[in-house]
Amino acid sequence: MTSYREAGVDIDAGNRTVKMLSEVVKSTMTPPVLSELGAFGGLFAADDLGPGKILVASTDGVGTKVELAARHGAWRGVGTDLVNHCIDDILVQGARPLFFLDYIATAKLVPEVVAEIVTGMAVACRASGCALLGGETAEMPGVYTPGAVDIAGTIVGVVDQADLWPRTADLTTGDLLIGLSSSGPHTNGYSLIRKLLDDNTADETMIHALLKPHRSYINDVDALIEGGVEPLALAHITGGGLFENVPRVLPDHLSASFSLGSWEVPDLFRTLASWSGMPDSELFRVWNMGIGLVVAIKAHDSDAAERLGYPIVGRLVERLESQPGVVLEGNWR
Repeated sequence: MTSYREAGVDIDAGNRTVKMLSEVVKSTMTPPVLSELGAFGGLFAADDLGPGKILVASTDGVGTKVELAARHGAWRGVGTDLVNHCIDDILVQGARPLFFLDYIATAKLVPEVVAEIVTGMAVACRASGCALLGGETAEMPGVYTPGAVDIAGTIVGVVDQADLWPRTADLTTGDLLIGLSSSGPHTNGYSLIRKLLDDNTADETMIHALLKPHRSYINDVDALIEGGVEPLALAHITGGGLFENVPRVLPDHLSASFSLGSWEVPDLFRTLASWSGMPDSELFRVWNMGIGLVVAIKAHDSDAAERLGYPIVGRLVERLESQPGVVLEGNWR
């Protein structure tokens, strides 16, 4: 007889994983959650959403950062990475998170590893008032290499239709761009980072910086609004950097002109830039280079933004026919 365990799948380990996760997942449950852990589907009451409410959903992963996390046993951080990345993706449309669902796949299930990842998710969910509503853990020998783990997640949030961003019709030349600092590369560019690490020597400080979790910008956006700054558009700087993400929230007739040197590029990115030898046109497409969220505001709100500690990093200009959606001016080196 050949058993399922001999084929590489351990049902008992799966049950032990669920038991280990039970309390940490329950700690994220908000009042609208109606289902219990282990149900086939998560239930979330929508009674209070009301007219004019729009659900906003996004699905994403953390890419090959999981491999670097595996090298150093830093699993909890990638769980936080995943949730905060998804939170920021819907925040740029004005939505606040309601619930999150995760998916974890591996060649061989190690309950302690899964528990660390999900604990990181729960930490991020609790900080943003988001319920960790459910998930799936898949053990797939022969599909994943031994020791490999992949994670992904889906978030659902809500926003009033009147509060949707971007407010494209209100954007015009002369509007300013403020930059909210990143905590590191977040979840992007790690395939290149891992290659650079193989070819160069990194100390413990740099590894720690590379594994720092993705920031959630909910509190920063709230601070801006409470401080009298009216955001017109937000761009989450993920894969593709400034070049690919900022134009997504701009009308076709406008470009974003960034003033290099208006923010301090962290030493981590300076080291990566030196190791790679890439020009700015590639550096600012691969990594966020120290800015995790760009917010467009009117010029009259600039003083309030700077008082709150958010620097002016650029402005909107008329887009010429031959001009890209993002222009870099000056020098940061």
